[in-house]
Amino acid sequence: MSPIRSHPLVLASVGLLCLGLGPPAVSPAAQVGRGADPAAASERRHEFVFTRAIYSSGGPGRGWRGRSWATDYPKADRQFIALIQRLVGFDIAETERAIRLDDPELRRHPFLYAVEVGYMSLTDAEVRGLRDYLLAGGFLVVDDFWGSVEWRNFEREIRRVLPEYPIVDLPLDHPVFHTYYEIDEIVQVPGIGNALRGGRTWERDGRVPAVRGILDEAGRLMVLIHWNTDLGDAWEWAEHPGYPLRYSSWAYEMGANQILYAMSH
Repeated sequence: MSPIRSHPLVLASVGLLCLGLGPPAVSPAAQVGRGADPAAASERRHEFVFTRAIYSSGGPGRGWRGRSWATDYPKADRQFIALIQRLVGFDIAETERAIRLDDPELRRHPFLYAVEVGYMSLTDAEVRGLRDYLLAGGFLVVDDFWGSVEWRNFEREIRRVLPEYPIVDLPLDHPVFHTYYEIDEIVQVPGIGNALRGGRTWERDGRVPAVRGILDEAGRLMVLIHWNTDLGDAWEWAEHPGYPLRYSSWAYEMGANQILYAMSH
């Protein structure tokens, strides 16, 4: 499969979301912990299920940060799934799945998405579960955390998981930037508020976006880190008439590359 450089299909597909063709959103509580998981059945019929990490978290005042894993969930996941089906023609389940890091079923999924990891506070069981998953061939993508304080928290937690592997900046010639779409720049994708206001695209002291990674001994990317950027908001708000296409297009293209990388490495 030759990488694609042009954007017209992405722009047209995002336009479909603007017409209201994206899937309806429901609350996280309605999706987790209420009997049978609809995604479990999908796993048996589809090549790929979009999987989101449920992890323990906390922070000053706790409050909703105790469920920081559920930020933008499930709307971002569902709109991403719907558009990727149109863009790539991939056999992906229509229903997302949220799964705990200490769930033995985690190993069934080659791709795992986690957000707001600046508030992550893993239990020992979660550390073991995530480590076993990554060393067995799993691929973790983290997104939507900003600034030096959140970076320090994430770095501390991920070093509990993979203490022997360094975090490195990924060069733009890394395969994850070219698996399907040709990506030749790092774009800072703003949250919905900054995107609609225009002007600044950063939050806190996170002025410069970075794409970093953790690789195993063979060079396989185990963890892909999007810092000082928010792909999930671009997925969630792509249908909003005020959300800039530049950001949503980049986020969807990078998302497609991530999935195909997970499936092929």
